[in-house]
Amino acid sequence: MFYMKRQMTDFQNTSVRPSFHLLSQDQIEEFHRSTLELLEKAGIRVLHPEALDLLQKNGCTVKDGKMVFFPGWLVEECIRSAPSRITIYDRLGKEAMRLEGRNSYFGTGTDLISTVDQQTRRARPSCLQDVINAAWVADACPEIDFIASFGLPREVPINSMYLRNFKILIENSTKPIFFTAAGKEDLEYILDIAGIVAGGDDLLQEKPFLIHYSEPTPPRSQSIGAVNKLFICAQRLIPICYTPAAMLGGSAPVTLAGGIVQTNAEALSGLVIHQLKHKGAPIISGVAATPFDMRAATVTYGTPDQRLTNSAFSDLYHYYGLPMWSTAASDSHCLDEQAAMEYAFSTLMAALDGANLIHDIGYLGQGLLGDPAALVMADEIISYVRRIMCGFDMDREHRAMDVISKVESGGNYLAERHTLKHFREELWMPKLANRDNPEAWEAKGALHYSDRARQKTKEILASFKPKPLPHEVQLRIDEIFCQAESILKKIDFAA
Repeated sequence: MFYMKRQMTDFQNTSVRPSFHLLSQDQIEEFHRSTLELLEKAGIRVLHPEALDLLQKNGCTVKDGKMVFFPGWLVEECIRSAPSRITIYDRLGKEAMRLEGRNSYFGTGTDLISTVDQQTRRARPSCLQDVINAAWVADACPEIDFIASFGLPREVPINSMYLRNFKILIENSTKPIFFTAAGKEDLEYILDIAGIVAGGDDLLQEKPFLIHYSEPTPPRSQSIGAVNKLFICAQRLIPICYTPAAMLGGSAPVTLAGGIVQTNAEALSGLVIHQLKHKGAPIISGVAATPFDMRAATVTYGTPDQRLTNSAFSDLYHYYGLPMWSTAASDSHCLDEQAAMEYAFSTLMAALDGANLIHDIGYLGQGLLGDPAALVMADEIISYVRRIMCGFDMDREHRAMDVISKVESGGNYLAERHTLKHFREELWMPKLANRDNPEAWEAKGALHYSDRARQKTKEILASFKPKPLPHEVQLRIDEIFCQAESILKKIDFAA
């Protein structure tokens, strides 16, 4: 009888989409309660005098001059005040990313000290040209949504390094920029330059094309420098990605659950400071709880342990209704089978998590090594993953009831209008992955996937032409940069 009723009911659910959640609702709430308990009873060390005063005036208890104990009601109030949607634009003012819900966007990471040379295929210290090359390749890759420096140029004075990187990125790509800064001084100059490009600070606030990246200091500490940058971004309404990066077994407990609780407390304490400075200012949160390999004494990016903690954080921040950050990277030192495995798993898991801002694509060597060809490989992996995330439709048209009935037994569908109508949208087509038969593959040179990725990278670098800034804007940027460089070289950022 039940089966007959189902037959008679109109079929409505025609969209098939992948769905993944690591934590149950009860587990999410237990992690949240544990985080609040840690903030209330163990506290966070805050070294910034203005932040200490602000926290104390808003209900926190301060002991020994620096240890801050956060009441749970204040933490939850600040979670509610932070925006659940942050819209990011490109340099031209076109909407590029809507960070909310389970929307996922992928981009590069910052500050890699070494780069794989495309000619020698050997690692060497990163230079300015590597930042330019990464911007060109990322701009040319359609699945890469935002860019970052991807290199830390060794030939540039450290005080102006981050400013120089930002200038290079803005000159060589129109995509949104994810950037770092040494301190409040160069951050202010970077935002001044961004304001010129946007047409004014008010327009930059209205249509931000950049996201600042900064971190607290684990375990359980908010430094003066990090809070300075929190305050500047809050005051100027510039999106900031403020995410703890702890080592499991080093600067955080070795257990995954313990690392989740500690780093979530660090992230939420930063969010409270940020929201108390300017209620409703845009912030992207979440954390990295990264395993510390006790044998090699290295921080690892491509492990299943990190994928589990990232999935847990994604569930937590969906619960909070806040945009969250994640990663997709590899620990391999070259484009080998390990890199492909770790890129594929981390990219797929981050998308299944519904993480919003997924960075570090193309990272190699425990976050120390970059390779432009890795960006080309990652671009196709993202395309593959996005096809999975799109799922498929199963309405009557897509179930092909009429055309199945029409084609005779033993026939084929090649000439059917239904095939012509749907094959492009339904079937994923790679740009680099091999689809040739063995004989054709041999005839074309028997290239490995990494060979084709490097070949494509060299083609991009030989032919790419970035969209230039308007001449008058470029002149004003050059003027500010020259002024800033002369001032920044006199500042001791370590002080």
